[in-house]
Amino acid sequence: MILSHKHRKDGGDIKIAYIIDPIESFNIQKDSTFMMLHAAKELGWSQYVLEMNDLWVEDGIAYGRAHHIELLSNTDKKWYRIIESETFDLSHFSAIFMRKDPPFDMEYVYATYILEMAERLGTLIVNKPSTLRDSNEKFSITRYPEFAPKTLITREFSQIIRFLDQHKDIIVKPLDGMGGESIFRIKEADPNRNVILETITSYQTQFVMAQVYQKEIVDGDKRILIVDGEPLEYLVARIPNPEDGRGNTARGAKTIVRKLKTYEYDIAATVGKDLKEAGVLFAGIDVIGSALTEINITSPTMIQQIYHQSGINAAERLMEIVKDRIS
Repeated sequence: MILSHKHRKDGGDIKIAYIIDPIESFNIQKDSTFMMLHAAKELGWSQYVLEMNDLWVEDGIAYGRAHHIELLSNTDKKWYRIIESETFDLSHFSAIFMRKDPPFDMEYVYATYILEMAERLGTLIVNKPSTLRDSNEKFSITRYPEFAPKTLITREFSQIIRFLDQHKDIIVKPLDGMGGESIFRIKEADPNRNVILETITSYQTQFVMAQVYQKEIVDGDKRILIVDGEPLEYLVARIPNPEDGRGNTARGAKTIVRKLKTYEYDIAATVGKDLKEAGVLFAGIDVIGSALTEINITSPTMIQQIYHQSGINAAERLMEIVKDRIS
C-alpha cells in the first residue's frame, strides 16, 4: 500500500523522515543526525530513514522506500532496529530532514527537486530545497563582504597568481568540498604553485575559491550553530593538528567548546536572520578569527560536541521549532 499526503497525521501520529547516508556508517559518538533522532523520539514521533536510492518520481508524484526505525539503548552495539519498510508518497510525512552529506553534486540537486514536490503538498523540508540549491556553502559568504576574508572565485591561473602576488599567503579550495578535503595553502614563490593550481582547477575547467590565509586558524576554525535564525550560545573551536594545519576534525583537529564572543554572535545573528527568511531552520557557520569562511546548510554537525560540554542541545531546539511548524 502506498500512503499519500491525505493520511499524513493519522490519529495524531507524527511521521518524520531523514534522507541520510547509510545508517550503519553513523558514528554515534559524534553524529548530529543521531541527536536529532533522539530528540524526535522524546516527542513520540514515528521516524523513518531513506537513502538516495530510496527516492523516485512516478507520474508526477514523489515516492520513497522508507525504513521505520526504533532507537535502542545507546549502550547496545546495535543502537537501532528497522521495524518495517514501506513505500510512501513523500508528502505523507509531516517533515523531512535532508541530512545527506556533501559533495553537493547534480545527484544532490535532483534530490532537492524530489523533496520540493513533497514541500508543495505541505511537508516541511529541513532545509528548504530551493535554498539548498541556491546557497553553495562556500560561495554564499560573498553576500557578506563585511565579514568575509579577501576572496577570489575563478578558474583561471593568472587570476589566482595575481591574487597570490598581492596577498603573499593564500588558501585555495574547491567549491564543493567538505571536511578540509583538497584545501591547499600557497605562499609566495612556492615551487609547487603551478601543480597545485593545475590539480585543483582541473587545468582551468573548475571554479575554485582563493582566500587570504587567516593566521588566526591556530586558535581554531569556529563552528557556530544557528537554529531558526538564532545562534547557540556556545561554539566549537576546531584547533588544527600542528602537522596538518586544517581546522577539521576529520583531519585531526581537536575541539574546544566555549561561549560566543560579542563579535561572533553579531556575525551569526546577521547571517541567521537571512537564513531564517530563506527557510533554513538549521545551519552552521564557520568563522576564523573575525572572518566568515563558510555557511553550511546541507548537513551541519557539532551538535554532540556542544551538548556534551555545555548541556545545550541544538537538536532539541530544532525539534521544538519543527513541532511548532507542523502542528
